[in-house]
Amino acid sequence: MTSPLNVVWFKRDLRVADHRPLSLAAAKGPVLPLYIVEPGLWAEPDASGRQWAFASECLAELQRDLAARGQPLCVMTGDVVSILRRIHGSHGIAALWSHQETGNGWTYARDLRVADWAGDAGVSWHEFRQFGVIRGLPSRDGWAKSWDREMGEPVTRAPESLQPLSGDWPVHIPSAGELGLADDACPGRQRGGRMAALSTLRSFLEERGRDYRFEMSSPLTAFAACSRLSPHLTWGTISMREVAQASWARMRDVSRASDYLSRSWRASLISFMGRQHWHCHFMQKLEDEPRLEFENLHRAYDGVRTGPPASHRLAAWCDGLTGYPFIDACMRALDQHGWINFRMRAMLMSFASYHLWLPWRETGLHLARKFVDYEPGIHWPQVQMQSGTTGINTIRIYNPVKQSLDQDPDARFIRAYVPELAAVPDAFVHEPWRWQWATDLAYPAPIVDNAGAMRAAREALHGLRKASGHGHVAQEIAAKHGSRRAGIPMTGRNKASARQLAADAQLKLDL
Repeated sequence: MTSPLNVVWFKRDLRVADHRPLSLAAAKGPVLPLYIVEPGLWAEPDASGRQWAFASECLAELQRDLAARGQPLCVMTGDVVSILRRIHGSHGIAALWSHQETGNGWTYARDLRVADWAGDAGVSWHEFRQFGVIRGLPSRDGWAKSWDREMGEPVTRAPESLQPLSGDWPVHIPSAGELGLADDACPGRQRGGRMAALSTLRSFLEERGRDYRFEMSSPLTAFAACSRLSPHLTWGTISMREVAQASWARMRDVSRASDYLSRSWRASLISFMGRQHWHCHFMQKLEDEPRLEFENLHRAYDGVRTGPPASHRLAAWCDGLTGYPFIDACMRALDQHGWINFRMRAMLMSFASYHLWLPWRETGLHLARKFVDYEPGIHWPQVQMQSGTTGINTIRIYNPVKQSLDQDPDARFIRAYVPELAAVPDAFVHEPWRWQWATDLAYPAPIVDNAGAMRAAREALHGLRKASGHGHVAQEIAAKHGSRRAGIPMTGRNKASARQLAADAQLKLDL
């Protein structure tokens, strides 16, 4: 008889360093490191081939790291409960170990099934916090201090060795085609894996990040100036604790000097460290209210974006063919790279929601598939915030022409991604429809009138906000989900100013 196995279930935590479930399980006895490829998850409408390409690179490196310690990563494909039941029946499971996951609705339902199975089978399931998100949080009071404490705990060392297991454990990592995922070319995609994560963190903290606070907003500079750690945090090749502690150490280094460069570094590091908090702040929203992925946070907005079929508008937006060069350049850049900076993400969502008056669930799913760094806990609260359905955030309707002139004044970004406008003079490239030869271009006219669409959206949503009962519900939402550092009113306050209710809006999550 062999000893029962301590099964370490890897999900979106694809590393051996700072992996508490792995280290604690290894101290208990034989460990089976297990990743389960779930066809049902990858058939969900928010999944894509580019995401799996990144994840499979992370898995391959994780497999090598574990093999070097004595026991490679076992990769199985199928339903989690069925696989765990089979392992328990053939080998015995001493305990199941994993990180908590604030994922999409599918993973939420799956984890409930796993918990039911574990309880019925008498298998202890030990879950540990992956980020600063607190499961079963009774109140947001003190949340930021809790985050600081969690990130300040010592980084867990990877186990030096794992007991090799007998038997023929599968190690094959399936291709996107084997999972039934459509072809998804993404030539500018970042590479996955732990080594890429560490290199990216190092280059940001030592070289690229000095002017982060100034350069994160423009697509001209954001690709280099932002940390680019978001896909690695999403897939867990590096932990938030590692990022936070490396940032603190870098801050101590630059604080020893008082020259201009050191002052620039300090200011940018302050911005970067703040965004680490906001990363988990938004994930906490979905953790506390999973319906955010599917329903308006403030139910007064239910049905607000109904009307005639808008498939042509949705298709034009998805394909980068709206007739607004900056919008289209952003969408095409995202398609090629699987990443774009926060301001441009917000503008794409704003344009879809206000100018095109499209429901946020459909457009949010398109962006989710395009983002290699898709993190449901950040994505869906942000989608709702930029669509104006939270009831507590400022209605921010981006003017695509103004954003174009502000963020890409020389039209270098536009010309890089919208080659149809090569012949358009600089004076007209931001608004090509004003050029006398615009009808000769292989580029569409604007799909909607800019000023008219902005005005109609603003009037519709402001009208809802003036309705009876809106403010009371908004106060309840703010009390549950608002940042305590932002001045949002807590319980016991009867009225709140618009400024207070919107205080945690327009956050830049450019990690």
